[in-house]
Amino acid sequence: MRLTRQTNYAIRILMYCAANDGRLSRIPEIAASYNVSELFLFKILQPLVEHGFITTVRGRNGGVKLAKPATDITLFDVVRVTEEGFSMAECFDADSDCPLIDSCGLNASLRRALGAFFEVLAGVSIASLATPESDIHRRLGLPELSDKPAAVAELKKAS
Repeated sequence: MRLTRQTNYAIRILMYCAANDGRLSRIPEIAASYNVSELFLFKILQPLVEHGFITTVRGRNGGVKLAKPATDITLFDVVRVTEEGFSMAECFDADSDCPLIDSCGLNASLRRALGAFFEVLAGVSIASLATPESDIHRRLGLPELSDKPAAVAELKKAS
């Protein structure tokens, strides 16, 4: 199984926002950190906003931020809204012509494997991926949040 580039960068946007907690994140800065185009990230942003992961703040000092705590967003949540399908084999499709579809050991085994994959993703939060121990702030070029009250005041001022 391979996740799409869209899912990969949706997770990365959320990680960036989680690491930048208390501040608004701007798409140009996120794009520069990951070396991808802003247009690509704007396209990915739409489903994240629609499903309540990200909220946008418009205006000159606007940006994006997590709409809920990073601890409440799992990888499974993101994958579920960004991936179109999870057909690991042709027999997963409803219109499969396989005569063994209802009694196939392969189909059952692949479904169990997919279930285990989803279970692991459901146990990983965005917060756990954006911990200070992961060195994410330095690697993304974000300032450390040593002055959290000032960062929160800055965020409220921009809202």
